[in-house]
Amino acid sequence: MNNFVQRTLSAIVYAGLVLTSILLQPQCFGGHPLLFGVLFLIVSTLAVREFHVLVGSDVRLQSYAMIANALLFTSLYFLFYGDGIWSALLVAYVAVMLLTMIAQLFREHSNPIQSWGNLCASQIMVALPFALMNGVLMHNRYFLLALFILLWVNDSGAYIVGSLTAKLPKGNHKMFPRVSPAKSWEGLIGGVVFSLLAGYVFYCIGWTAELGLMNSLFFAAIGSIVGTLGDLMESLFKRTLGVKDSGKFMPGHGGVLDRFDSLMLAIPVVYFLFVYLANYLY
Repeated sequence: MNNFVQRTLSAIVYAGLVLTSILLQPQCFGGHPLLFGVLFLIVSTLAVREFHVLVGSDVRLQSYAMIANALLFTSLYFLFYGDGIWSALLVAYVAVMLLTMIAQLFREHSNPIQSWGNLCASQIMVALPFALMNGVLMHNRYFLLALFILLWVNDSGAYIVGSLTAKLPKGNHKMFPRVSPAKSWEGLIGGVVFSLLAGYVFYCIGWTAELGLMNSLFFAAIGSIVGTLGDLMESLFKRTLGVKDSGKFMPGHGGVLDRFDSLMLAIPVVYFLFVYLANYLY
C-alpha cells in the first residue's frame, strides 16, 4: 500500500472517529459522552507515552505518567459533567504525581531533575490540554467541533498560500527556519484568512452564534494563531531530539502528537477565553 493511500485511509478513520465522538452524545450513561471519553482517554494516554519515549524515560516512569494522565483526564471528565467522583480522582492524581517524584529517592542511577521535569512537562504540555477538551465539549460541543475543523482549515490555508508565495521571484519569508523550514509568514497570514472565513461560516450555521459575529471571528483568529504556535512548539521539541515524527501510530501521519500538536496550545487558550472567562464575566 503506497504512502498516499495510507495517509488517506488513516485520515478518514481519524476524522470519522473524532467527529463521531464529538457529535454522538447518547442520553444513557447519565448523559455522559462515553465514546468521546473513552476515545480521548486512550488517545491522551498514547500521546503521553509517546512524549516519554521521545525524551528517553524508562518504562517505569512512562507507566506512572500514563496512570497520572488517566486520572487527570477522568477527573476533569467527571468534574465538567457534575459527578462528585472527580474530587477523589484528582486526589489520586496528585498522589501519583508526588509518589512518582518521591520514588526517585530509591533509584540510585537515575537523574531525578530530568525525571521530574519530563513528568511535569508531559502533564502540562500533553495531559492537561486533552483533559480540558472535556470542558469545551461540556460547554458547547460545537465549539470543540469548530476548533478541530478550524485547525484543519488553517493548515490547508497556510499550505496553499505558503506554496504559492514560495514560487514568487523572491520567495516567501520564513518564520522560524531552524524549527520548521517550510512555515512562512505568508502562510500564517493565509491560514488566518482561511480561518476567518471558516469562523464566519461557524457563526452563520449557529455553532458559535452565542459569541456574536465579532467574537466568532476572534475565536477563529486566535485558534489559527495559537494552533500554528502549538505546531511550531512540537516541531521545536522533535528537532531538539533529532526525530522527524513523534511515533508511527498513524500510518502516513506519524504519531499521536503529530496529529494533535496544534490542539495542545489551542485547547487551553480556547477553554480559558471562551469557556472559563466567558462564564466568569457573564
